Amino acid sequence: MKSTSVFIVFASLVLFSAPDIQGQDYSADENMSFFLTSVGPGNGADLGGLEGADGYCQMLAEAVGSEDNTWYAYLSAHASEDGDAVNARDRIGEGPWYNSMGVLVAHNVEELHAEEANLNKDASLSEMGMPINGRGDSPNMHDILTGSNLDGTLFSGDGDTTCGNWTSHGEGSARVGHHDRQGGGQNPTSWNSAHGSRGCSQENLQGTGGNGLYYCFAVVNTDG
Repeated sequence: MKSTSVFIVFASLVLFSAPDIQGQDYSADENMSFFLTSVGPGNGADLGGLEGADGYCQMLAEAVGSEDNTWYAYLSAHASEDGDAVNARDRIGEGPWYNSMGVLVAHNVEELHAEEANLNKDASLSEMGMPINGRGDSPNMHDILTGSNLDGTLFSGDGDTTCGNWTSHGEGSARVGHHDRQGGGQNPTSWNSAHGSRGCSQENLQGTGGNGLYYCFAVVNTDG
């Protein structure tokens, strides 16, 4: 359950940094269960931890009319004193997932992490149905925070790979993917595990082709 304090903090962040969609007559497709955040909270990779990141997903989704599902950030995290390590793939339900225009991106977790996944610049749209800048655009924002391996498990390379479990906007690094499936790094065509970021600040994320964006998935209620 999301705490009241986290909700209040991220409600404030949305007011100041989320896109102004009030007054814009836009509603996401009723089947939307996946999107790429149109904008990050604005504090680098400090997302308020997994709980804060989930809350931000929820508010962006509800702002475009997706109120019936529970939303989770596609982020892995290292073990802490309060719990075990977290794999992004284990947080997002079983699928299927559709983008904000109702286009299928994957039937299930296995397909999501296989070549068959329909994840690219054209399909990885924001909650408002808009494409996100990629390589060749100005500014490039294709580095997407995940902290994950190709299979969606925690990336456990040398040093920090999750910017202090998504609480740092200074020291550390984060494993990122390329939503447009192109660029540099160890796995340049990977949507979830291309390379590590230069740092965790907003400036460092932007300096390597990012903007503090991440993927959101809905756990769809199929009961009844």
